[in-house]
Amino acid sequence: MSWVESTLYWAGFSNGSSIDVLLDRVAVNKVFAKHKSDYYKAVIPKQGLETLWQVLMDIEDIFVQMNPYGGRMEEISDSETAFAHRAGNLFKVLYGIQWSESEGGVNATARYVELSRRLYNAMAPYASSNPREAFINYRDLDIGSNESDETDFEDAKEYGAKYFRNNFIRLADVKAKIDPKNFFKNEQSIPPLPSH
Repeated sequence: MSWVESTLYWAGFSNGSSIDVLLDRVAVNKVFAKHKSDYYKAVIPKQGLETLWQVLMDIEDIFVQMNPYGGRMEEISDSETAFAHRAGNLFKVLYGIQWSESEGGVNATARYVELSRRLYNAMAPYASSNPREAFINYRDLDIGSNESDETDFEDAKEYGAKYFRNNFIRLADVKAKIDPKNFFKNEQSIPPLPSH
């Protein structure tokens, strides 16, 4: 399917819907989701695959997407771009769960979020560690965030190391030069590097 057709799919429209419905800006059925991610530096052993399979069978509504890494990607230095998850990773995993308004909507949020955390916790022994790395495009406030309107540097270092590894400090230094007052921020943004 084309990209715009996939947009219809992810918005909950039935197969064969006209793309013109996207102009209406009205959702058919509100869809909620929780995503978590991991990086794997070693093959998941048989016991880990059995754990994964068992949790998937117990939860049912969750999905796992594995993206292979390696090849040319490993030839680019971790520090050459902001994206540091290059050499040494066999694959990235997305754990995703979604539910709709008709399945309990926001009232079901706590249940579905807990199910996603259950799978994530079950796979901890097999995923990267110290820190347990995560993919920035699958934003996950569970791995650390700032609660206030201010971005605390110490809190940011927690999620920053998971998203950017050793590049976090370098990115915070760039932020200090480009946005020293931290105008552009969110719960997991990179703060300006504090002056020493």
